[in-house]
Amino acid sequence: MNKRELIELAKHYVTLSNEHNLQRIKFLFVDDATYHSAYFGEFQGRAAILVMMADFFTRFPDAHWEVMEYHCIEGDGVEFAFVMTGIDASSGERVKRHGLERIYFNSDGKIKDITVDKPIT
Repeated sequence: MNKRELIELAKHYVTLSNEHNLQRIKFLFVDDATYHSAYFGEFQGRAAILVMMADFFTRFPDAHWEVMEYHCIEGDGVEFAFVMTGIDASSGERVKRHGLERIYFNSDGKIKDITVDKPIT
């Protein structure tokens, strides 16, 4: 897979996330995908990742990610800094989170791993 294709796959994932479209997001992951988040913990398997995402979208019903630039990294990965904004439904507070996300794809273009880190300050 070339760099342009990898970046387009990552952009597609972010677009579907901004749409909160779990019906389409579920097809982006391999069955045994992993998701590591400095904010929300670790999840193993597509089913567990989708439950976490559904819970996240319930908590942040207007969640939106802004990404300025995507970079290819080793291991068929794409890295990008993001700003997530939304209102926390449990508290009514507006949230603005910065982070660094790395998405790794298999040879079929499916997500095999996502890692979300807090920014280094």
